Amino acid sequence: MASDLKGGDGLPSHEAVRELTAAEAEARIQALRQEIEHNTYLYYALDAPEISDAAYDSLMRELKALEEAHPQFATDDSPTKRVGGYIEKQFTPIRHAERMYSLDNAMDEEELRAWMESVRKLYGTLPPLCCELKIDGSSIALTYRDGLLVQAATRGDGTTGEDVTANMMGVADVPRALKKDALDALAHPERPLELRGEVYMPKGSFEALNLEAQAEGRKQFANPRNAAAGSLRQKDPAITRERDLATFMYSVSDNAALKLKGQWELLQWLKEAGFHVNPDVALCQTEEEVIAFCSSSLEKRNSLPYEIDGVVVKVNDFALQDAAGFTSRAPKWAIAFKFPPEEKTTLLRDITVQVGRTGVLTPVAELEPVLIAGSVVSRATLHNEDEVHRKDVRVGDTVIVRKAGDVIPEVLGAVITLRPEDALMWEAPKTCPSCGMPVIREEGEAQLRCVSIDCPAQALERLLHWVSREAMDIDGMGEEIIRRLVETGRVSDVADFYSLSEDDLANLSTGRVNKEGETITLGHPTARKLMSAIEASKSRPFDRVIGGLGMRHIGKNTATDLVEVYPSMDALMQASEEELQEVHGIGERAAASIWAFLRTPDNVSVIERLQAAGVSMAAVSPSEDALPQTLSGLTFVLTGTLTELRMSREEAADQLKARGGKVSSSVSGKTSYLIAGDNPGSKYDKAVKLRVPVLDEGQFKALMDTGEPPVL
Repeated sequence: MASDLKGGDGLPSHEAVRELTAAEAEARIQALRQEIEHNTYLYYALDAPEISDAAYDSLMRELKALEEAHPQFATDDSPTKRVGGYIEKQFTPIRHAERMYSLDNAMDEEELRAWMESVRKLYGTLPPLCCELKIDGSSIALTYRDGLLVQAATRGDGTTGEDVTANMMGVADVPRALKKDALDALAHPERPLELRGEVYMPKGSFEALNLEAQAEGRKQFANPRNAAAGSLRQKDPAITRERDLATFMYSVSDNAALKLKGQWELLQWLKEAGFHVNPDVALCQTEEEVIAFCSSSLEKRNSLPYEIDGVVVKVNDFALQDAAGFTSRAPKWAIAFKFPPEEKTTLLRDITVQVGRTGVLTPVAELEPVLIAGSVVSRATLHNEDEVHRKDVRVGDTVIVRKAGDVIPEVLGAVITLRPEDALMWEAPKTCPSCGMPVIREEGEAQLRCVSIDCPAQALERLLHWVSREAMDIDGMGEEIIRRLVETGRVSDVADFYSLSEDDLANLSTGRVNKEGETITLGHPTARKLMSAIEASKSRPFDRVIGGLGMRHIGKNTATDLVEVYPSMDALMQASEEELQEVHGIGERAAASIWAFLRTPDNVSVIERLQAAGVSMAAVSPSEDALPQTLSGLTFVLTGTLTELRMSREEAADQLKARGGKVSSSVSGKTSYLIAGDNPGSKYDKAVKLRVPVLDEGQFKALMDTGEPPVL
């Protein structure tokens, strides 16, 4: 049995953290948090994950282990302390009746048994446990009032979700009204009832959707979970109705809302009320029954018409659940047993190189197509040059491939006994396959990287970053317009924006046709607005220009620190790598990145063209009209939404900086004030704990009006 339920991540365990110095631990914790935040955003907000679920779980487990080993670096806003998720601005936010928590994971049988032992100790005996399949979909909360469906919301950040009521009305198996017989179980009929479950897309529907996308040249979904989440969050409910979504419901926000004793009874009631409930459930009395259910579920995984990635095990009794309670992010009375990734063997036909948006060169295995976890895999990442050689995979090998978390396929290694005599070792390229420029490998990094600003493979992302609000803020210059400009050869680097004419933009095709079959162009009114936005961007502050160039390791705050020491492009380009390392906030890697970027001929050419176009290449000295620097020496942190002021946090930060204040992304003992809008996050809790003064919107407005910090 143990061999059947082996580790779910296939990666080294982080239960025993290797000995690290305090400085090493702090650096690793910060790096892990940034990586987890980045991938959480991709997963929940964009439905476009870059790493597998198993890899994400491994990062989270390592972070949790490090925080436990070094509690001095644990913070309330750590990813280990909160529910993952994001809320898109296109949807109205909805606050859940009760928080929607995540689940802790058991990655193998040993961890599952350890959790059951903790439950036994908690209650003095092992209570009945309800086992359910863990559906790989998107969480949903449905609210019924007087028995009628009135609201549907995504999980969001766990506290606040997105209003997708119109979309969920089009999902066929969601009842608009609860069956009358089921209403008798309501403990408080006069109150709204929030029920929870999972929206998923059947495997067959997912394959059909991707075939349609492929035929129309659209981007395909990575897996059924992303297809379900993306379909649920469409602006047009008609699109959602066409996507063949389905649901499995399994919980209620408040156990006291129903006159039921436990989870097993709840599942039966949900069926009686008209909901679709997964039939593969079991009420287990012993550990061995739980293990047996997990084993049988794993065996039937590939034969099911929908994707599952594990089993959820819950204490059945609601009273016992309430007694156990929750941690900061998960219930103590439930666990998710994660299935191990599926592995197959296939032929490695070639190793090609893919250039990512940040210039990273990634070797990619071109495979004989093989069916893994419900979809056909023909390509898989090999990560980097070191990994290719460590795994010793060669063109012509029979290789082992897995699809951990049903997201990103990867090659685990070669079957050496099947290696042909003519199998070829792979050699990393010396130049970028996209632009032909030499590639570099920075000290301490595993990736090869192209640092040319004119690299076609990186062009679109660099261009999008340049026009973004946090950089040059070219209003109206969206992705589709930039894509068309690139495709037509009008723009290939950021300097090309400033050589565009109104006619160039007005005559740009939108990719659509009118009723007469004629191509629709942007037109002169739109073109004039874009030209005005391009012209306005020339006067953006110099730190925005630095940040907009997209140098690695140089974010918005780092660019500001850099400009304080090097207030012009000429001064910055003359700085040595050693001098750059002396700047506050600039470490060895950032200094090396800046130095290499500014000595790449293509990059220098783009900078010279930007300067010739009139883009600001120096910090503006304070003028007589500049605001008094009354906030100099003070550090501010912003949290929540500034609803009353109708101001974004970025705009608020700019106002603080204009008066000499500094803005940080995290609360610490050095924070002077926290500015809190609606729905403040964990930063508020940390500020209260550290006794950092908190300003509400009215006090912040007074601060901006008077220019003087309040006395609290």
